[in-house]
Parts: sequence; structure tokens; C-alpha cells
Amino acid sequence: MSPVITVKKPILSLSQIINMSVGFLGIQFGFGLQNANVSRIFQSLGAKIDDIPILWIAAPLTGLIMQPVIGHLSDKTWSPRWGRRRPFFLIGAILASLALIFFPNVYALWMAAIMLWLLDASINISMEPFRAFVGDMLPDEQRTAGFAMQSFFIGIGAVVSSVLPYLLTQMGVANEAAPGVIPNSVKISFYIGAAVFFLSVAYTVFTTKEYSPAELKSFESAEQQEVDHSIITTPVKSFYNKGFIWLITGAILSFLLYYYNVQHVEMPLEKELYVLTFGIASFGLIQLAAGFSWSNNSKNGLVEVVNDLYKMPDTMKQLAVVQFFTWFALFAMWIYATPGLAQNIANTTDTSSKAYNEIGNWVGVLFGFYNGFSAFFAFLLPVLAKKTSRPMTHLICLVAGGLGLISFFIFKDKYLLILSMAGIGLAWSSILSMPYSMLTAALPSNKMGVYMGIFNFFIVIPQILAATLLGFFTKHLFNGNAIYTLVLGGALMIVAALLTLRIKIK
Repeated sequence: MSPVITVKKPILSLSQIINMSVGFLGIQFGFGLQNANVSRIFQSLGAKIDDIPILWIAAPLTGLIMQPVIGHLSDKTWSPRWGRRRPFFLIGAILASLALIFFPNVYALWMAAIMLWLLDASINISMEPFRAFVGDMLPDEQRTAGFAMQSFFIGIGAVVSSVLPYLLTQMGVANEAAPGVIPNSVKISFYIGAAVFFLSVAYTVFTTKEYSPAELKSFESAEQQEVDHSIITTPVKSFYNKGFIWLITGAILSFLLYYYNVQHVEMPLEKELYVLTFGIASFGLIQLAAGFSWSNNSKNGLVEVVNDLYKMPDTMKQLAVVQFFTWFALFAMWIYATPGLAQNIANTTDTSSKAYNEIGNWVGVLFGFYNGFSAFFAFLLPVLAKKTSRPMTHLICLVAGGLGLISFFIFKDKYLLILSMAGIGLAWSSILSMPYSMLTAALPSNKMGVYMGIFNFFIVIPQILAATLLGFFTKHLFNGNAIYTLVLGGALMIVAALLTLRIKIK
């Protein structure tokens, strides 16, 4: 038996870490434009306030499907010239840039929903491998700094993209338009975003090199090298048993929802809940399909991804619960910031009014502030983590974010909301770095991409739940007062903070 040779992964210079992180400037530029403006676009095209969450459903559903697929494919990809992650960076950048150009020119609500799906799919192609890229390239002692550098560029990209409509309005670009038409301030912002997205990702692609699969294997510890992570260890029976449980549960819930709505025609439950019940059943079908393939000795990508899901490291399971509550809260903010603050501060729900559009622009400015704070705090996170620990750092930041969201209800002066954004910015900086820094230390190099994709489930699933449940909560529990939905988000972020106490990392 040949001896196991372990090589220490080289320490990278600051300039190398910067080069490999610049691409996230463009990625977040796209996300920033999407998060700050899509609800406004939907409402401009005639969407009602309680219909907005279901229109956003395309984005998280796309991530749920795309990220593990792209992660699995990038794990299996290697080109001496292009590497394993960089081809996906570039393809996603091209597609996302085209989507940003076409999106603000839609003229019907259904077109906007489709364009959101296409934009989010394209961004996911670029974004998912970037997380694995840091795990590939940096030793554990530099990963917190690496993800913090990504947070810095995310913050810069989001600041500029969020305030673009406001800045263009101040420069004389029209911020109002006829009903059913997107204002020019939004259109031009999306065009600028397309250029920034492509150029920044291309910079990373052409200024970085990647380690080969053999080099990455040599960097693993002797214990990790002795484990063959490509072996399917899940019995066929387990695929079938779990698949049938999920399928039957989803089918029963779908039937109960249908039966209730038939019996209560005058006050039915929201049809969006079918997304949740059908999703549960669909996950069961996926597991059954994987079991069928494995029972026929077909080791395809579906079997591998489902098997990897079952074999998640303990650290990943603990982080998953924290992610669940964190991203439910964030999705509440992204969906309801504009309508909630328009009601709470400007006392209006008229989407064509001057007051509503001014609040819409101010929300973009506020999003710019929290991303700016995030970029600043990114440099403090490695210091705080060194003095305490990565889980404790994340706890502190999430508490600050939860209090910031709750203060949306308290502050009636729009300028005081900048203080709210300081807390949210601290949380956002940690959300973008600390979970990934803790996770990558527990993952094998040849599964980094697919596990990053699976980890995205715990970002996407709460977003799907938010898209299906927040409209119900806002309409039935809060009587259409979206500001209370933001308070709910703040409370859930504090729950996420407390759950970090369960995380144990090596």
C-alpha cells in the first residue's frame, strides 16, 4: 500500500484573493438590481400586494434546481486552460447580461415572471461555483478572509446597483411612466448592470488559475484521502422508503388543501400553498427516481446528488437550520420593504403615486446603505472571529440584523432607517461569509461544488415557503399591513442567531 502524501495548500497573496473575488461585484450588481426593483416592476405591471410573493417564486425554485446541478457538473469538469469553475462563471455572465438587458422592456406581468426566472437561472450558473472556488483555492486559515473579500465586493456591487435608479433620477432621467410601463430610471440601471456583470466576471476568469483535481487531492488530510467520497453508500431501500414518505405526505397535503378550498369557496386558502404541497411530493418523486436508477446499477448525477444529500456532514446540518430562518427573514425584507415602508411612512398603497415611487427609490438607497455597511464590516469579521469564534461572530451579527428589521416598524422618519440598515448590513456581511467559512472546512475537495449547491437548498426552501406563506400572513393575519411582515422577519432572524449555539466545528 503506497503511503498517503499530504501537501499544505499554499497561502495566497492579497492580490490573488482580490482577483478571485472581483467577479462577485458583477454577480451582486445583478442581484441588487433584482432585489430592489423586481417588486416595483411587478406592481407597475398590475400585480396586487398579496400576489407579489408568488411572482417571486421563480427565483428560489430556479436556485433549488440549478445550484446542485451546476455544483455537480463543476466538480466533474476540468480543463487545463479553463479550469473547473471558471467556464461556469463566464457562461452565466453572458446569459445574465442578456437577461438584464431584456427584463425592463417587458410589458406584461407574465413576461416579467418569466424574465425573473431566466435572470435568476443565469445568475445561479455564475454564482454557485464562486462559493466552491474559495474552498478550492484557499487553505482553511484564509477562508474567512476569502469569503469576507467576497462580501466586500458584494457590498460594493449592491450599493451602486441599489442606488442607481435614485442617482439617475437626480440626473434628470424620468422616474415615472404611464401605467404598465417601466420607468427609464429602472431601464437604464439594468443596462448598466449588464455591462458591469459581464466585465467583472470576465476579469476573474482571465486573472486566476485553478488547482487541478490531483493537486486538490494532495491538499486533503490523510484521513480525508483514505475515504472515497464518490462511493454511493445509501441502500436502494432507503431511497424508496424516504421517497414514498415524501410523495405520500405531499399528496395528502395537496388533497386536504383542495378539499378545504372546495368546502370554503367563499374564503379559500391561497392557491400558492400548492407550490409547497406539490414541492413535497416532487421531492419524493426525485428520491424514487434516484432509487430506481441505483437499483439498476446506474450511477448517474441524480443518484450522486441525492446520496450526498443524505450524507451531509454534521456541521452542514447544524448550519442548515440557521440558514433556514435567516433567509426566510431576508426574503420578507426583499419582498415587502417597498410596500411596507410606503404604508408605514408615506401612508399610501397607490403604486402610481409620486409618494410611492419616492419610497421605492428610497428603499433602493436604504439597500445601498446596508450593502455599504456590509462592505465595511467585511474587514472586521475575521478579527471578531479570531477573538471569539466563527459561530459566535455569526450570532452577534444576526441579532443585529433582526433588531434592524424590527426597527422598520418603530422608525417613522425615513432617515432613521439608515440606523436599521447598519444592523442589517452587519448581518448581511456575516451571512455572506461565516456559514461558508464554517462549511468548507467540513467538505471533501471533490464534493465542494455539489455540497455548496445542496447547501443552497436551505436558502431556497425558506424562500419558497416565504413566497407561499408571506402573502397569506400579510393578507389574513396582518390585514394587508406589510410592515408587520417585516417585523416577523426580524424575529425569525433572532431565532436563527440563537440556533448558531448548536454549531460545532473542528
